[in-house]
Amino acid sequence: MSALSHQRCLNHEFREAVARCPECRQYFCRECITEHDDRVICAACLKRLARPTARHRWHWTGVWIIGECLAGVLTVWLFFYMAGRSLLSIPDSFHEGTVWKSKFLDEP
Repeated sequence: MSALSHQRCLNHEFREAVARCPECRQYFCRECITEHDDRVICAACLKRLARPTARHRWHWTGVWIIGECLAGVLTVWLFFYMAGRSLLSIPDSFHEGTVWKSKFLDEP
């Protein structure tokens, strides 16, 4: 324990070290060290340990985004397809103007 009392923080040279990181074996002060999974670890090692899980999640995020884009394109296509089908079901006489003119203009 006497070796720890004579050590200084790696990031702050004038501060006394309070713990040693088990990953990088460096000494750190209270500000530079944190507790994670029941052990004391420095911020740089914590970032390095957390990185592989984030990379794996990014792979599935990309697949999910592509699936959402395909579902959106399919939905837009289906909407315009149904709108076109409904416009095609209107009788030709309506487009010529004979249906609506005779119903609305002839009435007193």
